[in-house]
Amino acid sequence: MPTILILGATSDMGIAIAKLFAERKFAIQLASRDTLKLLPLQSDLSIRYNIHCSIHQFDAVDFASHKPFYDALSPKPDIAVCVFGYMNDNETVIDDQQETLKTIHTNYTGTVSILNIVAKDYASKKQGSIVGISSVAGERGRQSNYIYGSAKAGFTAYLSGLRNKLHEKGVHVVTVLPGFVYTKMTEHLNLPKLLTAQPNDVAQSIYNAVQKRKNIVYVKWFWRWIMCIIKLIPEPVFKRMKL
Repeated sequence: MPTILILGATSDMGIAIAKLFAERKFAIQLASRDTLKLLPLQSDLSIRYNIHCSIHQFDAVDFASHKPFYDALSPKPDIAVCVFGYMNDNETVIDDQQETLKTIHTNYTGTVSILNIVAKDYASKKQGSIVGISSVAGERGRQSNYIYGSAKAGFTAYLSGLRNKLHEKGVHVVTVLPGFVYTKMTEHLNLPKLLTAQPNDVAQSIYNAVQKRKNIVYVKWFWRWIMCIIKLIPEPVFKRMKL
């Protein structure tokens, strides 16, 4: 039975990913800072799908704990999905240094820290899939969320370099760009219904990407073209826009 590790499993997207892969008969490793919140999900997946489901303590910004955390996993996962993230109001993040650092460390530094460890293991075995959920917010800096966007831009670049490095080792790295998603993290936002995906859409896109070994996936296909247009706007025009 193949095993999938979900880093950030208490998130809405993490839960949706766990349910879909459990349905496909994967063993599930749920990792999160708050393991108590994972107990109902563990019970549900184990009973409903008759698969092995384990819970693991993981803190994205406790960098020193990442290697002991991964070393303790048994078995080592065949797929590792990095789904954790953090987004607060941009003005709050700008004004509060702790919020600035939390945004950067959760969305970039923490992802790099744990995935470097996973990547080294997969490279040694010459197999495995790494899934990183980044954001279209990282494709061009915009005044409304440029701290969050810059961290996601770094993560997207990291995944691109990792994919380039690990290709010759037979390790698959996929960048997932969901666009707007209805989650607890975005529930305070007035999201456009047509442009917004559900967590289940993200989970299905990840499953398909792993099976077909895709490189970059936009959950809603039209985001590829929306961001292409945004990136093509000349800077003298773009800097006057309220985006």
